[in-house]
Amino acid sequence: MTEARIQQQFFESADLFYQAAEQLTRPLAAAAQMAVLTMTGGGRLFLAGAGLAQFDAQWASQLLLNRLEQDRPALCAQLLSAQLGDLQGVPAFARQLQALAHPGDLLIWVDPLGEPGVAELVLAARAQDIGIVALCGQQDGPLRDCLADTDLLIRVNHARWPRVSETHRLALHALCDAIDAQLLGLDAGV
Repeated sequence: MTEARIQQQFFESADLFYQAAEQLTRPLAAAAQMAVLTMTGGGRLFLAGAGLAQFDAQWASQLLLNRLEQDRPALCAQLLSAQLGDLQGVPAFARQLQALAHPGDLLIWVDPLGEPGVAELVLAARAQDIGIVALCGQQDGPLRDCLADTDLLIRVNHARWPRVSETHRLALHALCDAIDAQLLGLDAGV
């Protein structure tokens, strides 16, 4: 029984990856284009995540700062801290955007569970005139309701947050690779 349950985790994840390949390819390509236009225009990327997704945001910021698979100059990708003095979570992220962001920057937000206070972060981004790329799960109502038409919502349509998080990690790898490919002029072959 335990082995079958473990095996089911892999099957469920693989099925979702196949679905995501069709559903997320175009939005991830658009996100990569937004990021490249931001950086080539002198802007910076800010990354943050709700709860444990903060670690995914941290990982992606390190891949952008350092490298994924290709050697290239460091990219300006800054992780927003989940704690800032007595502020935690979304209020800490919003405060950092208020202090650090400039018009033309881009926020990449990772949120598999649907952070209820995300409107505060979106308002801070809007006040600084920065775009938003948001990776979310099915509980995207609060986020979807406050994004602008120029922002990009990348939704992983699955009920279980562990599957959404796994797909977000793959999506972030694909995003970093697409950014590298555009900046380095790599062909479409992997």
